Amino acid sequence: MPEPHSSSSSSSLSGDRRAAASPAAAGAPAPASRGGLDGYFRITERGSTIGREIRGGLVTFFAMCYIVVLNPLIIGTVPDSTGAYLGGGTEPNLAAVAAGTAVVAGVLSIFMGAWAKFPLALAAGLGLNAFLAYSVVSLPGMTWAGAMGLVVIEGILILILVLTGFRRAVFDAVPPFMKTAIGVGIGLFIAFIGLFNARFVTHAAGTPVQLGNDGSLVGWPTLVFVVGLLLMFVLWVRKVPGAILISIVIATVLAWVIERFAGVGAYSDGSRGDAPNPHGWSMNVPSLDSFPIQLPDFSTLLTVDPIAGITAAGAVGATVVVFSLLLADFFDTMGTMVAVASEADLLDEKGDIPHSQRILIADSVAAIGGGLGGVSSNTSFVESTAGVADGARTGLAAVVTGLAFLATMFFAPLVAMVPYEAATPALVMVGFLMMTQVTSIDFTDMEKAIPAFLTIILMPFSYSITVGMGAGFLMYVLIRVVRGRGREIHPLMYVVSALFVLYFLRGAIESLIA
Repeated sequence: MPEPHSSSSSSSLSGDRRAAASPAAAGAPAPASRGGLDGYFRITERGSTIGREIRGGLVTFFAMCYIVVLNPLIIGTVPDSTGAYLGGGTEPNLAAVAAGTAVVAGVLSIFMGAWAKFPLALAAGLGLNAFLAYSVVSLPGMTWAGAMGLVVIEGILILILVLTGFRRAVFDAVPPFMKTAIGVGIGLFIAFIGLFNARFVTHAAGTPVQLGNDGSLVGWPTLVFVVGLLLMFVLWVRKVPGAILISIVIATVLAWVIERFAGVGAYSDGSRGDAPNPHGWSMNVPSLDSFPIQLPDFSTLLTVDPIAGITAAGAVGATVVVFSLLLADFFDTMGTMVAVASEADLLDEKGDIPHSQRILIADSVAAIGGGLGGVSSNTSFVESTAGVADGARTGLAAVVTGLAFLATMFFAPLVAMVPYEAATPALVMVGFLMMTQVTSIDFTDMEKAIPAFLTIILMPFSYSITVGMGAGFLMYVLIRVVRGRGREIHPLMYVVSALFVLYFLRGAIESLIA
């Protein structure tokens, strides 16, 4: 994103693509008013078509449908302090958590698309769900219903911040170059997620990460990832419509054929007592072992008790939990919204986003909806940029993604056929597209270069959007103050920086309170 407009600073492939796809951004007169879906979502006005929106919505779905499998593995396999699992019972009920994850993501994505008219899909937030599973439900007396109650409280508070204008005011206070850095950092972050989830890079004994499992590329799943990624880049430079979706489908079919004849199986490091399989599929095994249609189990819905959550954690403990959820949700969404808008060329000359207040309200409602659905706080998914990269520009794409999630409740076996190795090349592609915005940051100006640098590198290195944003904001304020320009800083930037100090020190604060 240039400062402040992303399509004006480079002749990159991404910039050329957006300029061609967005007549409004290029200065062309707005098309005449249209009716139906086109008029409601302003599809033609944003340089798109209904076909592109449908395709983009499906690409976003395939890029993030892993959450239907992964969320149950995180929150569905951990008992609360009473020994009960989410959905009830003394044994994991993964089918119920998967169904709840899908239905909540579907309803909220449709709400975002239809009401906020923005190509942004929502689902259970990674990091937020892990925080609940590994740090909250183990508190003495805490139940899953109580933990979800705290999620609802966090959602209500963040909705209040939106309705009072505070959340939008913070967004407006962020300097344009920092918004650009946020987009670039998120690009590197999701590219790293794609590489790591496909096990193209892995943990290593002597170094933080390495190529493949042993410093080289071995195994059929790796071949699928490489083929999918190379095909995606080739189709992209050839300007083939639907390059990302075509690549995902072809890679999935290739994976299914390989599994059918080679019997690769799921990845395992042997830590659970099973036989090690270091060259297996990272998440979903691309096979169809059951009837493709199943009836969903909704036993996680409305398993929520805010009073029990406050009682178990105590007033201070509940405050710490809610604050941690709120701060991560608050700034992750801001960064994701900027990333999607800049990739879709929907930022105006001031860096503003159409319907931004509605977007923030929909995201806040998602936190409440995730708690009520018993599947953890739902939030905006940066994988939405994959759909945008494939042509999505309007809320219709998010509606399509939502409908696909709802269908997942009944067609879970088909969704489970898409392995990470087939879907994550899309994240690497999007990371490249978002990285092209870096040319608009003036790295000769240290007031911009150092905060931007920290923002960009700490997102992938700390595996957190919030950490990258916090480090960048704090450094921006510090440099301006030491150079005697503190009065030029928007007052809200001081408030946000103070909150980030508390966020970074929350472990020490919790220890002192304990």
